[in-house]
Amino acid sequence: MAKKDKKDNESIKRNIMEPPTSTVLLGPREGFIEDVTTNFQLIKKRLVTSSLQEVNLKIGKYTQTQVKILYLNDIADEKIVTKIAKKLSQINIDGILDSFYLASFLEQKPNSIFKQVGQTEKPDVAVAKMLEGRVAILVDGSPIVLTLPFVLIEDLQSPDDYYQKNFRVTITRYIRLISILVSTLLPGLYLALLLYHYKIIPFNLLVTLSNSTANLPFGPFIEILFVIILFEVLYEANLRMPRHLGMALSIVGALILGDTAVQAGLISPGAVMIIALSGITAYTLPNETGQLSLLRLGFTFFAGMLSFYGICLFGVFLLLYLSNFNSYGSPYLAPIAPYIKSDLKDAVHKQNLLNLKTRPLSIKNKNKTRLES
Repeated sequence: MAKKDKKDNESIKRNIMEPPTSTVLLGPREGFIEDVTTNFQLIKKRLVTSSLQEVNLKIGKYTQTQVKILYLNDIADEKIVTKIAKKLSQINIDGILDSFYLASFLEQKPNSIFKQVGQTEKPDVAVAKMLEGRVAILVDGSPIVLTLPFVLIEDLQSPDDYYQKNFRVTITRYIRLISILVSTLLPGLYLALLLYHYKIIPFNLLVTLSNSTANLPFGPFIEILFVIILFEVLYEANLRMPRHLGMALSIVGALILGDTAVQAGLISPGAVMIIALSGITAYTLPNETGQLSLLRLGFTFFAGMLSFYGICLFGVFLLLYLSNFNSYGSPYLAPIAPYIKSDLKDAVHKQNLLNLKTRPLSIKNKNKTRLES
């Protein structure tokens, strides 16, 4: 009977294919699936070494979900592995249906809006992180593998970055960094200029903006918030609509609804353009889209209340808050704060692989040498 159940489980497994959230132009195209044994074999295929260790757990009173903690015992810090295993073994819950259930238990600050656990759907990415000293957590029923410790700079990097020329990767990462600033700051800057600092706007542009907002029923602050909420509603609707209707809905929402609202005099063309640009740039970092949307609201609110000073105050508070973040011994803003010179070789500016001779010092590990001279 048990053999029959095992055969039935194998027959309903999804085929290994490229993950829809992590497409690449170059490099491996295999992705994890919802079977923990297959996912373990995908990692084991790349790590042909006796150093690969696993800790097996079953979590969930009713689901008895199989969880694997993977690490390299001559690289990963044993204290981190022990801490993660202890936290997972103490979980007492009815069921675990996905790896994100475990993320809440592993976060150092579970009430924070910021992401604190890395995730990937690609075996090559998971292995690369393990080779730097991280721990991988596989959950049966989930194609998402969790990795710890996590630092913010990880989401600025893409799987594509390690299969392209360094100068191209560096330019792309700077574009992503600029996109973060545009996504979070642009609506707030636009609002602060209109409400408080209009004297520094060029005269011709000021006349154009004044004409476009003269007869609107709402002030600039309410207008910007209205457009942000409108775009968020369109995004949520497009995300949850049937796939064959999603494209039509996005076109109708972005073009017809937006144009109709402008023609009706409810919102100005400038507000639509600013929020659309802010929304598009957020998707250059798909794993941080939710956080960037919340930060955009925060900067917009403080800009509407306190002008440029509000943006600066909120920015300083944010930096101070993130500077105190710590993920299993790894500073959240490393290698920028604290400043770690050797880790900057693969932060925003990417150097040649031959120059990356040491593992990141921001990740605690036993063996610092990655490449022998």
